[in-house]
Amino acid sequence: MWGNKSKPRTARVSSLIGQQTEIKGDIHFSGGLHVEGTIKGNIIARDDSDAMLTLSEPGKIEGEIWVPNVVINGTIIGDVHATNRVELADNARVTGNVYYSMIEMVMGAEVNGGLIRQTEKSTPPGQPRTPLRRREEPAAENKPASDDKS
Repeated sequence: MWGNKSKPRTARVSSLIGQQTEIKGDIHFSGGLHVEGTIKGNIIARDDSDAMLTLSEPGKIEGEIWVPNVVINGTIIGDVHATNRVELADNARVTGNVYYSMIEMVMGAEVNGGLIRQTEKSTPPGQPRTPLRRREEPAAENKPASDDKS
Protein backbone atom coordinates (compact mmCIF):
# COMPACT_ATOMS: atom_id res chain seq x y z
CA MET A 1 0.00 0.00 0.00
CA TRP A 2 2.80 2.48 0.88
CA GLY A 3 5.22 1.17 -1.70
CA ASN A 4 7.03 -2.07 -2.05
CA LYS A 5 7.83 -3.06 1.52
CA SER A 6 10.04 -6.08 1.57
CA LYS A 7 11.13 -7.78 4.75
CA PRO A 8 14.86 -8.38 5.03
CA ARG A 9 16.10 -11.87 4.36
CA THR A 10 16.41 -13.45 7.78
CA ALA A 11 19.49 -15.39 8.73
CA ARG A 12 19.03 -19.02 9.64
CA VAL A 13 19.26 -19.46 13.42
CA SER A 14 22.62 -21.06 14.06
CA SER A 15 22.77 -20.41 17.83
CA LEU A 16 20.05 -20.51 20.48
CA ILE A 17 20.30 -19.33 24.07
CA GLY A 18 17.38 -20.86 25.97
CA GLN A 19 15.20 -19.34 28.70
CA GLN A 20 16.98 -21.12 31.55
CA THR A 21 20.46 -20.03 30.34
CA GLU A 22 22.49 -17.10 31.69
CA ILE A 23 25.75 -16.14 30.02
CA LYS A 24 28.30 -13.72 31.52
CA GLY A 25 30.75 -12.41 28.95
CA ASP A 26 30.89 -11.11 25.39
CA ILE A 27 29.44 -13.13 22.51
CA HIS A 28 30.83 -12.96 18.96
CA PHE A 29 28.62 -14.67 16.37
CA SER A 30 27.78 -14.96 12.70
CA GLY A 31 24.55 -16.11 11.06
CA GLY A 32 21.52 -16.02 13.32
CA LEU A 33 21.53 -15.78 17.12
CA HIS A 34 18.22 -16.28 18.96
CA VAL A 35 18.15 -15.29 22.65
CA GLU A 36 15.46 -16.31 25.12
CA GLY A 37 17.71 -16.33 28.19
CA THR A 38 19.93 -13.71 29.86
CA ILE A 39 23.24 -12.33 28.60
CA LYS A 40 25.42 -10.04 30.71
CA GLY A 41 27.97 -8.85 28.18
CA ASN A 42 28.30 -7.34 24.72
CA ILE A 43 27.01 -9.06 21.59
CA ILE A 44 29.04 -8.51 18.43
CA ALA A 45 28.32 -9.93 15.00
CA ARG A 46 31.36 -10.97 13.01
CA ASP A 47 31.82 -9.31 9.63
CA ASP A 48 28.61 -10.78 8.20
CA SER A 49 26.07 -8.48 6.57
CA ASP A 50 23.34 -11.14 6.96
CA ALA A 51 23.90 -11.65 10.70
CA MET A 52 20.74 -11.26 12.77
CA LEU A 53 20.11 -11.14 16.50
CA THR A 54 16.60 -12.01 17.69
CA LEU A 55 15.69 -11.32 21.32
CA SER A 56 12.44 -12.98 22.41
CA GLU A 57 10.08 -11.68 25.12
CA PRO A 58 11.57 -13.49 28.12
CA GLY A 59 15.12 -12.63 27.01
CA LYS A 60 17.32 -9.95 28.57
CA ILE A 61 20.65 -8.47 27.48
CA GLU A 62 22.79 -6.22 29.67
CA GLY A 63 25.50 -4.82 27.41
CA GLU A 64 26.08 -3.21 24.04
CA ILE A 65 24.90 -4.78 20.81
CA TRP A 66 26.79 -4.40 17.49
CA VAL A 67 24.93 -6.20 14.68
CA PRO A 68 23.67 -5.57 11.14
CA ASN A 69 20.07 -6.66 11.91
CA VAL A 70 18.18 -7.03 15.17
CA VAL A 71 14.63 -7.94 16.17
CA ILE A 72 13.86 -7.02 19.79
CA ASN A 73 10.91 -8.32 21.78
CA GLY A 74 12.66 -8.52 25.15
CA THR A 75 14.70 -6.25 27.43
CA ILE A 76 18.02 -4.57 26.62
CA ILE A 77 20.02 -2.44 29.02
CA GLY A 78 22.69 -0.85 26.84
CA ASP A 79 23.12 0.75 23.44
CA VAL A 80 22.02 -1.01 20.24
CA HIS A 81 24.11 -0.40 17.09
CA ALA A 82 22.53 -1.86 13.93
CA THR A 83 24.07 -1.10 10.54
CA ASN A 84 21.03 -2.30 8.57
CA ARG A 85 17.73 -2.77 10.37
CA VAL A 86 16.17 -2.56 13.83
CA GLU A 87 12.75 -4.04 14.50
CA LEU A 88 11.15 -3.22 17.86
CA ALA A 89 8.21 -5.50 18.67
CA ASP A 90 5.46 -4.69 21.17
CA ASN A 91 7.32 -6.10 24.21
CA ALA A 92 10.65 -4.44 23.38
CA ARG A 93 12.16 -2.51 26.29
CA VAL A 94 15.44 -0.71 25.55
CA THR A 95 17.26 1.40 28.14
CA GLY A 96 19.94 3.04 26.04
CA ASN A 97 20.40 4.62 22.63
CA VAL A 98 19.36 2.86 19.43
CA TYR A 99 21.57 3.57 16.39
CA TYR A 100 19.96 2.42 13.14
CA SER A 101 19.86 2.77 9.38
CA MET A 102 16.24 1.55 9.07
CA ILE A 103 13.82 1.09 11.96
CA GLU A 104 10.39 -0.44 12.46
CA MET A 105 8.69 0.18 15.79
CA VAL A 106 5.37 -1.35 16.85
CA MET A 107 2.98 0.33 19.26
CA GLY A 108 3.88 -0.76 22.79
CA ALA A 109 7.66 -0.84 22.24
CA GLU A 110 9.61 1.34 24.63
CA VAL A 111 12.97 3.09 24.20
CA ASN A 112 14.39 4.99 27.16
CA GLY A 113 17.16 6.73 25.27
CA GLY A 114 17.69 8.24 21.86
CA LEU A 115 16.80 6.98 18.40
CA ILE A 116 19.76 7.99 16.23
CA ARG A 117 19.82 7.44 12.48
CA GLN A 118 23.28 6.52 11.22
CA THR A 119 24.85 7.66 7.97
CA GLU A 120 27.98 5.61 8.68
CA LYS A 121 28.33 2.00 9.70
CA SER A 122 28.69 1.59 13.44
CA THR A 123 31.61 -0.59 14.31
CA PRO A 124 32.71 -1.93 17.67
CA PRO A 125 35.39 0.08 19.47
CA GLY A 126 38.91 -0.50 18.16
CA GLN A 127 37.84 -1.26 14.58
CA PRO A 128 38.05 1.15 11.62
CA ARG A 129 34.82 2.85 10.57
CA THR A 130 33.49 2.26 7.05
CA PRO A 131 31.11 4.86 5.58
CA LEU A 132 27.76 3.66 4.21
CA ARG A 133 27.88 6.34 1.53
CA ARG A 134 31.09 7.83 0.24
CA ARG A 135 31.01 11.45 -0.90
CA GLU A 136 33.23 12.17 -3.85
CA GLU A 137 35.58 15.10 -3.38
CA PRO A 138 36.02 17.25 -6.49
CA ALA A 139 39.40 16.85 -8.10
CA ALA A 140 41.84 19.73 -7.56
CA GLU A 141 41.90 20.59 -11.27
CA ASN A 142 38.09 20.86 -11.31
CA LYS A 143 37.91 23.37 -8.48
CA PRO A 144 37.15 26.91 -9.63
CA ALA A 145 40.05 29.33 -9.31
CA SER A 146 39.52 32.08 -6.76
CA ASP A 147 39.47 35.65 -7.96
CA ASP A 148 41.87 36.90 -5.35
CA LYS A 149 42.78 40.49 -6.35
CA SER A 150 44.84 41.79 -3.47
